[in-house]
Amino acid sequence: MMTTTTAGLPEPLAEIVEEFQAVPDQQKLELLLELSRELPDVPEQYQDRADTMEQVVECQTPLFLAFEFDDEARTAEIIFAAPPEAPTTRGFASILHQGLSGLSYDEILATPEDVPTRLGLAKAITPLRLRGMSAMLGRIKRNVTEHVASLS
Repeated sequence: MMTTTTAGLPEPLAEIVEEFQAVPDQQKLELLLELSRELPDVPEQYQDRADTMEQVVECQTPLFLAFEFDDEARTAEIIFAAPPEAPTTRGFASILHQGLSGLSYDEILATPEDVPTRLGLAKAITPLRLRGMSAMLGRIKRNVTEHVASLS
């Protein structure tokens, strides 16, 4: 069942938002930290090669992104590199990885911009950190948009 907090979200991301909505504010940070531990390691071809990844400079912590596009399936795998000592940033990256990676270009591009707000983290996280997550999502959508445009 789609609620207003999950309307328009791809199913994997909607499930994560529902998880956050189901816990009291004081437990949202714990959930974010739990998710930070679930962010996959950077694939070998990107390890020690941050120069091949795009830095999201709006994040307070060094966060890097890379994409593997499958034009036949029209899907995008999203790769994140975030330091272990930055659990909030890793948590946001993990949410976006679990919620968007592997989805179709259209699903990613249709994702509403207000995902950070829908998580209900405003009381637990500083506005600057929330902007960092918004920047990650914006960067993902921009990269997919540019990639799709390059196909035509």
